[in-house]
Amino acid sequence: MYTNLNVLIIGLFVTMVLFVGCSGETFQPIPKADAVAVLIPTAANTVSGSVIFAKTAKGLRIIAEVSNLSPGPHGFHIHEYGDCRAADGISAGGHFNPGKASHGAPNADPRHVGDLGNIVAAESGVGKLDILVAGPDLEGPNGIIGRSVIVHADPDDMKTQPTGGAGARLACGVIGFAR
Repeated sequence: MYTNLNVLIIGLFVTMVLFVGCSGETFQPIPKADAVAVLIPTAANTVSGSVIFAKTAKGLRIIAEVSNLSPGPHGFHIHEYGDCRAADGISAGGHFNPGKASHGAPNADPRHVGDLGNIVAAESGVGKLDILVAGPDLEGPNGIIGRSVIVHADPDDMKTQPTGGAGARLACGVIGFAR
């Protein structure tokens, strides 16, 4: 026979599970992509993946999945040019920074529009990222269409100027409108 206390405990547990299970941004469904970038490896690398960009009322949601990374954090940025032709990815230019701000964390102020922090790879070599950032937009002065996404070899320390000390470029992808 259930007592009022047992019913209350079970009810609180169910409520907690539902609340926790539905509250995180990472548990939200993948939105329709407004823009995409397919990451291709730079010379002597095998890193590849894809990034989708979805415009929301609160900013730009960026969802990435990258393979063949060493485990741990890797700098992840939007760069100023949509040019991945150079073997080392240097043709993509520097971080996208139309406001000439200092380098920083993804939601810091100030920061480059292209500062997206780090993508963290598991032991399997797969890195996933799902963030919501204010600043980048699809078009206009902070527009990312026609620019590129770069995955770096090292972590972004979010303070070293102007690159975050993120090191070599492992993969590059040009950002374009999604179908």
